[in-house]
Amino acid sequence: MYRVLIVDDAIFMRKVIKTMLEKNGFQVVGEAENGVVGVSKYNELHPDVVTMDITMPEMTGIDALKAIRQQDPRAKVVMVSAMGQEALVEEAVMNGAKSFIIKPFQEEHIVKTLTAIAARNP
Repeated sequence: MYRVLIVDDAIFMRKVIKTMLEKNGFQVVGEAENGVVGVSKYNELHPDVVTMDITMPEMTGIDALKAIRQQDPRAKVVMVSAMGQEALVEEAVMNGAKSFIIKPFQEEHIVKTLTAIAARNP
């Protein structure tokens, strides 16, 4: 069972992702409403994988990704973005994101992606 931290400013999106993951055997160990809280929770919880929204208040997903990877270069972060944010997704991958998922996404796709990333050796 992989441990997941969900970082997204939309409560609805966190709930959707959490429901999909828990239904498929993941353990959601924490949720965060912005990048600042996400970085703090990552350091506290040390999840196997993080889903990170790109566009959030206070600290963007890309800045949170950079902060997490600076503290833990082996961190496995999967970016979640809306259509039309290709440049931001590219920047995230260049800064260490392991993969990305485009909203709206299918349950099968998010489960398959997170399983593959979490199972990888650092």
